Formats: sequence, C-alpha cells, structure tokens
Amino acid sequence: MIPSDYLAACLLIFGAVFFLAGTLGLLRFPDVYTRLHALTKSDNVGLGLIIAGLAVQAESWFVVAKLLITWLLVLLAGSSVAHLIANGAMRRGIRPWRQ
Repeated sequence: MIPSDYLAACLLIFGAVFFLAGTLGLLRFPDVYTRLHALTKSDNVGLGLIIAGLAVQAESWFVVAKLLITWLLVLLAGSSVAHLIANGAMRRGIRPWRQ
C-alpha cells in the first residue's frame, strides 16, 4: 500500500467516527435544539473528512471538484433543514431543556 492509501483510510475512519458521534448525540441529548446541533456539526465534519479521504484517491481534478460541490450542497441543505426544524420547534412552543 502506498502512503496515500493510509491517509485515505484514516480520513474515512475519522469521518465515520464523527458520524457515530452525531448519531450518539441524536440519541442521548435531551431536546431538539441540542440534537440538531450534534447532528449538523458532526455530520458536516464527518462528511468533510470522508470527502477528503475520497479526494485523496480520486483519479482527476474533475472528480475532486465534483466531490467538493457535493459537500457544499450537503452543507447548504443540512443547515437549511436544521434551521427549518428549529424554527418549527420554536413556533410550536418547544423550549430548550433546562436542568
């Protein structure tokens, strides 16, 4: 194996760890706002690491550009959906959890 294979494998594994952390946040956090925060932050970073791992193995710059465009579109969609969910929760009167 060449060093770029190891780098790609590490990036993919770290990306999967971030996705796992976001899933655990979704299951463990007490209210919709903290769950959204856990999902959007960890999924964005996790996807960025996975895209970086795939870009290391890409055969051309065109493929890398398509991967980056995909990541940017997912970032835009994720933040838009999180905003819509949080706005809907606020309109329904769902308040943040306090101890």
